[in-house]
Amino acid sequence: MKIFRNTSGGFTFVELVVATAVMLILASAAMPLVRVSMKRQKEAELRYALRQMREAIDQFKDWADSQLIAAADLSFGSEGYPSSLDQLVEGVSIVNDVTGRKKKFLRRIPVDPMTGSTDWGLRSYQDPPDAKVWGGQSVYDVFTKAEAKALNGTRYRDW
Repeated sequence: MKIFRNTSGGFTFVELVVATAVMLILASAAMPLVRVSMKRQKEAELRYALRQMREAIDQFKDWADSQLIAAADLSFGSEGYPSSLDQLVEGVSIVNDVTGRKKKFLRRIPVDPMTGSTDWGLRSYQDPPDAKVWGGQSVYDVFTKAEAKALNGTRYRDW
């Protein structure tokens, strides 16, 4: 008496359920790691954008102190700092330059990776160091308007 077995090369339902459960467990363990790495990447982008704008502000100040920027482009009481971030992008007239070229300190205003906009918090030279509202006289420093905390426990706006 011969017993015929159906030996197909497929998986049983139980095997598929177990394999799916194992993959879901592994994926759920990897999700926090992915979130942390994405947050770390945004923090690196924020540091880069802040460094880029602060270097442009410092370069503007150096040019103003060296009297290389035309007086018409410097506002009264600005202490040699730009009047806005837009001024760093639009450029300023150079003293004794007959060609009419402008010195530009930034190509564009970077996007804040935490808020997704180009709306940065600004501090004026005349503002207190912990001011949350810009006085409007000049741009001495920039910061993000994001209220969240970084991976190291500090607030982004304090960077």
